[in-house]
Amino acid sequence: MSKEKPSIPKGTRDFGPAVVAKRNYIFGIIRRTFEKFGYLPLETPAMEQLSVLTGKYGDEGDQLIFKILNSGDFLAKTKPEDVEQGYKHLTRKISEKALRYDLTVPFARFVVMNRNEITFPFKRYQIQPVWRADRPQKGRYREFYQCDADVVGTNSLLCEAEIVQMINGALTDLGLTDFTIKINHRGVLAGIAEAIDEKGREGDICVAIDKLDKIGQEGVRKELLERGITVDAVNKLEPLYDLNGSNEEKLAQLQSILGNTAEGERGLNDLREVWAYLQGLQSKALTAENPSGEPRLMLDVTLARGLSYYTGCIFEVKVNNVSMGSISGGGRYDNLTGMFGLPGVSGVGFSFGVDRIYDVLEELQLFPESSQQSTTALIVQFDKDSEMYALPVLQQLRDAGISAELYPEAAKLKKQMGYADQKNIPYVILIGSEEMASGKLKLRDMKRGEQHDLTIEEIITQLK
Repeated sequence: MSKEKPSIPKGTRDFGPAVVAKRNYIFGIIRRTFEKFGYLPLETPAMEQLSVLTGKYGDEGDQLIFKILNSGDFLAKTKPEDVEQGYKHLTRKISEKALRYDLTVPFARFVVMNRNEITFPFKRYQIQPVWRADRPQKGRYREFYQCDADVVGTNSLLCEAEIVQMINGALTDLGLTDFTIKINHRGVLAGIAEAIDEKGREGDICVAIDKLDKIGQEGVRKELLERGITVDAVNKLEPLYDLNGSNEEKLAQLQSILGNTAEGERGLNDLREVWAYLQGLQSKALTAENPSGEPRLMLDVTLARGLSYYTGCIFEVKVNNVSMGSISGGGRYDNLTGMFGLPGVSGVGFSFGVDRIYDVLEELQLFPESSQQSTTALIVQFDKDSEMYALPVLQQLRDAGISAELYPEAAKLKKQMGYADQKNIPYVILIGSEEMASGKLKLRDMKRGEQHDLTIEEIITQLK
C-alpha cells in the first residue's frame, strides 16, 4: 500500500514558529492599540448559519462562501421535487451552515442577538480567520486573518478622529515612518457629481481622477469622456486637479467647487469636525510629516472605496516606501444591523491587513529581534549532577517571570550552543563542576560574546 504524500489544501498556509512569533508581534501591538481606546475583544464561531451569510455580499460574494455539508445521508433523503424547486432549495437541503466569510456580518448578527445585553455605544475589535472559496493566487488565500475594529450606536465624529489616532499609533509602534492616512467623505464625492450635473456618477468620476498622477490631466479627461461623462461636466471638474496646500486649504477650495450641494456641505462639515477633534486631542497624526515632507494625514478627494455601503467618512492607508496596496481601510455606515431587522444602528469601523503589514515589515526589516525570541535563557548541562543542580535554578528563573529552558540531555557543548543560536536565545547559563562548587554560574551573552560569573540572584536581576 503506497503512502500518501502529505499536503495542505490550496490557498491555505502553515505558519512555523518564527512566522507565528512575528505575526503575534503585529497582533499584539494592534490589540494593545484597540484596548487603549476602549475597544473590547469579540469572537464569533467559525461556522455561521448559511442563511445569515447569503445575500449579504452580492451574487459574486455568495459564490465564494464555503458551505458545510449537512451530516448524515442527506443525498438519500433528497427527493425529485427538491431538485425541481431549484438550486437554492437544494443547497439548503444539503447545507445549512457555512464558514465565516468576513467579520462584519457575524458582528452585525451578534449586535442584533445581544442588543439587550451590550452597552451602546459598543466598541469591539475582532481578530479571527475567515474563509473564501476564491481561486488561490499570489497574495490571495482561501484562509486568512481579518483584524477589525468597529463602534456602533453613535453618530459622533469623535469616533472617526480616534480611528485616525489608532491607525497612526499602531503603525508608528510597528516602526513605520513613511505612510499616508487618506481620508475623504461620501458626501464630498456625491457633492462633486451633483455640482457638475452628473449625480450618481461619483464612482466613474473618482476612478478616472485617481489616475491623474499616472496618465495626466488629458488622460483623465479622455477616460471621463469614454465613461460617458459630458464635455460640460468634464470642464467643470478642472478646478479639482489644482487642489493644493494644507488639508484646511483644500477644504476651503472644495467649498467653492461644491457650491451649495447639500451632500457636499454635509461632507465638508463632517471633515472639518474630524479635524477639530484631532486638534483638540493634539493628535500626532495632524503634525507628523513623511520623509517627503507631505503630511501624514491627507484629504484625498479621489478616495472612493466602499461606495455601495459607506455613507460618511472613508479611510485608506498606504505605505509609501514599499510597492504594496493599502494596508488599512474603513469608513462610516448607517445601517449595519438592518440586514437582520434592526434598522438605524449607525457605526464606523476599519480593519488592518495583517498579511500585507507582515510583508511590509519583512521588506523593510522592521521586525525587532525580540519578536522572534521566546526563551530568554538556556541552561546548558554536562552530566547528571549538573542536570539535577540546574532544576531548582530553572524553577527560580521561571518563578521570577523569566522564560527559561534546560537542555534536556547532556549533549556536546557545541550542539547545545547551536540550539540556543538557532532559537535566538540571548543568554546561556553554563553549570559545570566548578560552578556547582562555587555557587557562581557562567552567564554568557550570546550577542556580545561576553561571559560573567554570577549568583542565580544576580543573574535574575540582570535578566529582568
